[in-house]
Amino acid sequence: MKDFQKTNLKNGLRIITVPNKKVRTAAVLILVGAGSKYEKKKENGISHFLEHMFFKGTKKRPDKKSIAEVLDRIGGDFNAFTSKEYTGYWAKVADRHLDLALDWVSDIFLNSKIPSSEVEKERGVILEEINMYLDNPQIYVGDLWEEVLYGDQPAGRQIIGTKENILKFQRRDLLNYFKNHYGSENTIVSIIGNFKENEVQEKIKKLFKNINESKIKDKEKTLEKQKKPKTLFHFKKTDQTHFCLGVRGYDILNPKRYSQLIASIVLGGNMSSRLFLKVREENSLAYYVHTSTENTTDTGYLVTQAGVPHKHFKKAVNLILEEYKNLREKGISKEELKKAKNYLKGKMTLNLESIEAKASFYSMAELLTGRILTLEEKLKIIDKVSLADVKRISQEMFQPENLNLAVIGPHRKGEINI
Repeated sequence: MKDFQKTNLKNGLRIITVPNKKVRTAAVLILVGAGSKYEKKKENGISHFLEHMFFKGTKKRPDKKSIAEVLDRIGGDFNAFTSKEYTGYWAKVADRHLDLALDWVSDIFLNSKIPSSEVEKERGVILEEINMYLDNPQIYVGDLWEEVLYGDQPAGRQIIGTKENILKFQRRDLLNYFKNHYGSENTIVSIIGNFKENEVQEKIKKLFKNINESKIKDKEKTLEKQKKPKTLFHFKKTDQTHFCLGVRGYDILNPKRYSQLIASIVLGGNMSSRLFLKVREENSLAYYVHTSTENTTDTGYLVTQAGVPHKHFKKAVNLILEEYKNLREKGISKEELKKAKNYLKGKMTLNLESIEAKASFYSMAELLTGRILTLEEKLKIIDKVSLADVKRISQEMFQPENLNLAVIGPHRKGEINI
């Protein structure tokens, strides 16, 4: 039984409501289908820059302080985020303050003034954010990993953009991007928590009656092609070598992604996984080592990331390659399949205890796939994954020519072959 209601308005706006009278909180999430994959090269970073500018003032709340203190006064949580394919603005409050939260989120989303003076100031903030990521190899190596995979196309560029672009963006650029990429047809408003559904839907309709209804520009399709292994070395004097080693996988619309997810859990998804035991527990090469998957509308991958001593970098890579080969040639056991399924189902259930996580769960499914599956429906799909399914995708993915490696540390290109 579905615990949500989806409503399509005449202007194209989609509303998702998930009432829950057992909690004393409510969350509002506005998700728009615009992220760094929608940017041209000279625009790279503009989605994220625009997200920052939504907190600088509206006609109703004219400056940064008046924006921030609205929810600070009532102990609410709020923030925003930008990804490759979407940007989100959210607030979480005690249920009695839902009207205020909805008014606040819709106000910054629809009515931000984006003053030129604040654009100039925000450049410095974002440049420091870039520096922060550059100084954190555990985070930055993930950006390099996607650069290896996708190269000079939107999927291969960093969400935060380049310093050169950040220094050039003007108010008119931000307004043009907003006009071309924010509209009713690619926006979803989700409300989760304790509220009266009919009243909330009417308020949303009223608040969003003037939303942009123009045709929204689509993103460039990512080209997925590879004929031989690829590596990217970023030389940096660090205390550890951080690296990502993995393969291309399946996009979010491909049912094989569930088998790919099971494979990633067996490999390095938890503290009893193959790679955690082999790399950390048996060989003491890393504090952190984990395998994960990513699935978007036109890309997907499986990747293992670790931080290891410089002198044992090659050994760690070879241990991971060995497990990739084992998975391709031998598959997984019945016990590993059962454990991975139970782990995945348990984590999904725990994660959805949070109302903000549930808002993201439903909104992202609708935005990226056009279809919302309930938790129970997803658990049934996971239950159907077989040993043969995992063996089949492992044979497809873990071929030598599909391997990719991104490295941060005091190493030079050519030091290792994969």
